[in-house]
Amino acid sequence: MSRTLRSLVLTGLCVSAASVQAQQWEALPEKPPIPAENPQTDAKVALGKILFFDPRLSEHGTLSCNSCHNVMAGGDDNRPNSIGMHDARGGRSAPTVWNAAYQSVQFWDGRAATLEEQAKGPITNPIEMGMSDAAVAMERLKGIPDYLPLFKTAFPGANDPLTMDNVANAIAAYERTLVTPNTPFDRYVRGDKTALTEQQVRGMQTFADLGCTACHSGANFSGPAMPTGVGFFMKFPTFAGSEYDKRYALLDDTGRHVATGKEEDKHMWRVPTLRNVALTAPYFHNGQVPTLEEAVQVMAKTQLNKTIEPAQLKDVVAFLTSLGGDFPAQTMPRLPMTTGVSIVPAVDPHLPTNPVGH
Repeated sequence: MSRTLRSLVLTGLCVSAASVQAQQWEALPEKPPIPAENPQTDAKVALGKILFFDPRLSEHGTLSCNSCHNVMAGGDDNRPNSIGMHDARGGRSAPTVWNAAYQSVQFWDGRAATLEEQAKGPITNPIEMGMSDAAVAMERLKGIPDYLPLFKTAFPGANDPLTMDNVANAIAAYERTLVTPNTPFDRYVRGDKTALTEQQVRGMQTFADLGCTACHSGANFSGPAMPTGVGFFMKFPTFAGSEYDKRYALLDDTGRHVATGKEEDKHMWRVPTLRNVALTAPYFHNGQVPTLEEAVQVMAKTQLNKTIEPAQLKDVVAFLTSLGGDFPAQTMPRLPMTTGVSIVPAVDPHLPTNPVGH
């Protein structure tokens, strides 16, 4: 992307479809970027998968990474916002973990530069998995004897392999296997002109003509390729004042500004991927928009200042369904267990309970 075009996009200005034509349609690379400091190995990926599914990394042993980012489905939890520890809820929707490895920054506001950094956040977040700090989380894992040999195999040569950094390294390695290539769109771009229906081809062209590719470009439909740690952000809503601002509380959360405190970051958001978007309702950072059709209309008005026609809407939605790819088979891992003892603290017996519960 040229410096001029990048400047236009980053300042929230619309650009014509023709100006992005050269970099508009890209098939998803077979593999995402792999950092040199955390190379992929089978042992590391296997450990990361176990950790991703282990609820004992949460305060009460009830929530795992998969609780909010369900890899048996669309990589999220299809809720407006996730249910965390003590039934707490954050203000933002869980983004999909599928193809997150192609994003140059993580979280809706881009505050994490890498998957490794992101993986640490939920474990100690009091309204997510609720562990009070990294040391407590590590003591929990060290209380499960069979974890140590797994960490030694995944991180050979380390004096103390069972660390929070290595927990994050392993989870990130697993997440880099969560890619969905070979979508109808990818096959079409690679030359199979039968991969898309006529309606999807119309929708693809309409998507470009409306200006959607000003933000949702690149192979991941999340903007141009950026160096790791450098986010591609857009103001949302770019055109404030529509009926959608109030209906869907679009201005309540100031986005990246919450993380940086900078005035210029108000309502700036990392551009999310559109891959598998048909599976990840409800939509946007706060999960307030219930359907894909409504989300497209909201985007047309708030980002492009356009009212999309009914026929255009149907075509664009049809095109977006073509961005669903092949999901690699996922099986539930066998977790390392303890014998004759629980490492999860007992719940206060004075708390109210449901007498007809489990």
